[in-house]
Amino acid sequence: MTCALRILIVGGYGTFGGRLVSLLEDEPRLTLIVAGRNLQKAQRFCVSRAARAQLVPAFFDRDGDLDCQLAALMVDIVVDASGPFQEYGHRLVEACIARQISYIDLADSPEFVSGIARFDPVAVRARVFAISGVSTLPALSSAVIRHLAQGYRAVTSVCGGIAPSPRAGVGENVIRAMAAQAGQRASGYAFTAQIRRTIGLPGHSPLRDVLFSRVSVPDDILLQKLFPEIRHVWFGAGPSPEVLHWALIGCAWLVRLRILPTLSPLSHLMYWATRRLRWGDHRGGMFVEVGGMDAVGALRKRAWHLVAEDDRGPFIPSIGVAILVRKALDGVPPSYGARPAINELSLADFEKVFAARGIVTGIREA
Repeated sequence: MTCALRILIVGGYGTFGGRLVSLLEDEPRLTLIVAGRNLQKAQRFCVSRAARAQLVPAFFDRDGDLDCQLAALMVDIVVDASGPFQEYGHRLVEACIARQISYIDLADSPEFVSGIARFDPVAVRARVFAISGVSTLPALSSAVIRHLAQGYRAVTSVCGGIAPSPRAGVGENVIRAMAAQAGQRASGYAFTAQIRRTIGLPGHSPLRDVLFSRVSVPDDILLQKLFPEIRHVWFGAGPSPEVLHWALIGCAWLVRLRILPTLSPLSHLMYWATRRLRWGDHRGGMFVEVGGMDAVGALRKRAWHLVAEDDRGPFIPSIGVAILVRKALDGVPPSYGARPAINELSLADFEKVFAARGIVTGIREA
């Protein structure tokens, strides 16, 4: 068993970094360096916690001298929980590997997550791991898909969606990421194609008739590596209240039709609106459907659903990192190398944490 780990959490007082601290602060073997560009916020966050782990506030600027900052902090693992990842390259990844520091992030930018694989040879030589996308997509989604695909001869389609609670307090960087991709051509024109789904489990009140809009996610690129036969991948976001969602859809069409170049200049307004226009049940959910052929060639479809009440849902993007950290503490770290997080964790890993936090899930034949 490892004696201790020092972990730098970039964006440690933010939406997902703060929840990661909450998931790990009961572990006395950890020193969690809560860092960002605002040292006062980091200090206030640390003193507000009743943690068994040692919490250390720190200033960290990813646009500054990374090598100097990393050398001063002397950490074992860097966790990037800030973003928006689509707006910057892999400087922090490179700096960590050069310092022989392992790296994990919560990125969901397709290009950023898939692009980390080019650092694999140098990470192996440095005897560190660098894992990108240890978040809902693709770490959790790929774990679900691999589980649902057990017994299938071939996986031909995947469809999924995430519906956050309207009161979840989505961070500004998440809104910036949505604005940047809305209407842009990638795997599809984001927020210009829709489906509706009901997310529900026996014995629990369902999330009925949720509107999901197509978004670009790492799974669009990465699932082909897991399932060469796959022909259709569709992931959507279901933000609410729905009136704001429809406003975003309309603006995305303005970008798709080239009336507007991008929605990025509107991200501050979008963030303002999401912070003030909140109504509806304080609950969120997620679904993943996998279609394919079973061992005898019959067409099958299985679905996994998740429902999170109250403020439980916003913890989900940080759970994968917490699992990897605890495994490393217990002497089972990820293998050396740089890669997207499509094979790092199993659904059983996540389900243990879900059960402890009252997040309910279930599988059914769709």
